[in-house]
Amino acid sequence: MADQPKTAEPARARLSPRKKQQISRGIQYALLVVVLAVLLMYADWGSLAQNFAKPAVAQETLPDLFTIALRNTIIYTVSGFVIAFVAGLVLALMRLSQIRPYRWIAIVYIEIFRGLPALLIFVMITFLPLALPGFEVPFGTYGQVALGLGAIGAAYQAEVFRAGLQAVPKGQIEAARSLGMSATRAQFTVVIPQAIRMVIPPTTNQFVALLKDSSLVLFLGVSSEYVELAKFGNDLASQHSNATPIMVAGITYLIVTIPLGYLASRLEGRKGRNR
Repeated sequence: MADQPKTAEPARARLSPRKKQQISRGIQYALLVVVLAVLLMYADWGSLAQNFAKPAVAQETLPDLFTIALRNTIIYTVSGFVIAFVAGLVLALMRLSQIRPYRWIAIVYIEIFRGLPALLIFVMITFLPLALPGFEVPFGTYGQVALGLGAIGAAYQAEVFRAGLQAVPKGQIEAARSLGMSATRAQFTVVIPQAIRMVIPPTTNQFVALLKDSSLVLFLGVSSEYVELAKFGNDLASQHSNATPIMVAGITYLIVTIPLGYLASRLEGRKGRNR
C-alpha cells in the first residue's frame, strides 16, 4: 500500500520565533498609528487649546508660579524629606533592634502610616491643637505640612533603610569588631554610611513621591501665601473658569520630577554596574 503524501505544514508553523515577533510588533505599531490617526481627526483642537492652553491665562500665572507656588512646594518637600530621612533611619534601626519593644513600636508605626491615606494624616495634623490644648506645630502652615510629609515619608523611608542595613555584609561588622570597635560604634561608622550610599536611588524616588504628595496642601484651605503648585493652579483655574493654570502647574511639576527620576535611574544603573 502506497504511503499517503504528508500534509503540507502550515506557513505559520514554519515561521521562526523572531519572524513571529516582528509580525506581532508590526501589528501593534499599525494599531497604534490607527488610534493616533483617529484622535487627530476627531479631536477638537481649537476647544482643547482654548480650555487647556490659553496664552493669556497662562501669562496670569507669572511670576507667582515661581515666586510663591514653586518656592512653597520646594520648602514643603525639602523640610518633609529631612524629617522623613532622620525618622526613617531611626525607625529602621528600631525595626532591626534586638529589643522587642523597639521592634514593636517601629512595626506598628510603619504599618499604620503606610496603611493610612496621606490626606487623612494631613487632616489629623490640623486637628492636633484641638486634641492637645496649648500645643502648636512650630512654623505654622510650613511646620504642619512638613510634619505631615515627614510622618508619611518616614514609614516608607524606614523600609528603604532597613533593606540597605541588611544588605551590608556581616563581614564588615565582624572586621570592625575585630579592630576593637563597640557594636554601636561599628553600626554608626561602618554599617550606616554604607547603607545610606546603597539606598540613594530609592531615596531619590522617595523625594519625588514627597514632592507629589505636597499637592495635598490643596485640601487644607491655606491662604494665598502658602499655596503650592496644585492649589495655585486650582485657585486660578476656578478664578478664570479655565484649566490652563492646572496644565501650567502640571508642566512645572514635570520640569522638577522628570530630571529627578532620570537621576534615580542613572544612580540605580551605576549601582548595578558596580556590583
